[in-house]
Amino acid sequence: MIITRAPFRVSFCGGGSDLPGFYEKHGGCVLSTTIKKYMYLTIHNYFEKDQIVLKYSQTEIVHDFSEIQHRIFRQCLTDFHLKGVEISSMADIPAGTGLGSSSTFTVALLHLLHTYQGEYVSKYKLAKDACQVEIEKLGEPIGKQDQFAAAFGGLKFYEFMPDGFVNVEPIIMAPGSYRKLEQNLLMFYLGGTHSASEILREQSQNTAYPEKAAEQKQMCCITRILKEELQKNNVDLMGELLHENWMLKRSMASGISSSYIDETYDTARKAGASGGKLLGAGGAGFLLLYVPENRQASVRNALSHLREMDFEMDNSGSSIVMTDKDFI
Repeated sequence: MIITRAPFRVSFCGGGSDLPGFYEKHGGCVLSTTIKKYMYLTIHNYFEKDQIVLKYSQTEIVHDFSEIQHRIFRQCLTDFHLKGVEISSMADIPAGTGLGSSSTFTVALLHLLHTYQGEYVSKYKLAKDACQVEIEKLGEPIGKQDQFAAAFGGLKFYEFMPDGFVNVEPIIMAPGSYRKLEQNLLMFYLGGTHSASEILREQSQNTAYPEKAAEQKQMCCITRILKEELQKNNVDLMGELLHENWMLKRSMASGISSSYIDETYDTARKAGASGGKLLGAGGAGFLLLYVPENRQASVRNALSHLREMDFEMDNSGSSIVMTDKDFI
């Protein structure tokens, strides 16, 4: 048996600038971190060598690649031309909640299949190939940040060049600043799921309009400022810049926010959060807040009707959890 895992990501600023409709014209950048919540995938040999068994929220037993219902499984297994295997997936967090689950799944699956074939694969190739699967082969109207975050892991600044290259730069801070950032970021589950593809498709189309492109450029400026300030250990500016970024992002497409999300965010701000945002493309999922330590009890009390999830940063990226030494 082989087991791989890839972390879910929390994007702070710049989301949307990783869409090709924007970065191919203007370049883009995102600052994000991965957290200690993971997607796990396992593979082992199946008794019937001409069959494939897939276990996720459904169970599939098929003879031919074309019979596979799960689009990412179908594409990747066709590309690797693998049969006679059983693959299972499980995750710490449900899909559609704004933490990049689809791309995290793709990265973990590609890592699994390469390892099964006895091949080493770099983090950059994992991310690049996952983008190719989702964006080019499956035609998803999504960006590149989730694949690179899942592959590389950690608190990083991603720059999307017009030619398609992605520059990956770690954020270097004093150890105490990392701890302060972790301690002051709170995540609350608002419930529900969303279609990231629908929202991102509209957001990408909207950036063709000069006023929307200007707003997206401003979000990139905020992202670069956040990078510089974090590296100066000015952690408390995270809240202010998250708020400024969110005010811009929520106007980029319909469906990014809602009256319920706006009311919840306003409640948190009145209780002491200095800033925050909805994670992912928008519409549902997790609300991220930056809250100074002396205001956290007040915010938790104001949002006591919501489920809070522990926030802890991951630095591993996609990794091999276990390999049977006789398996590959």
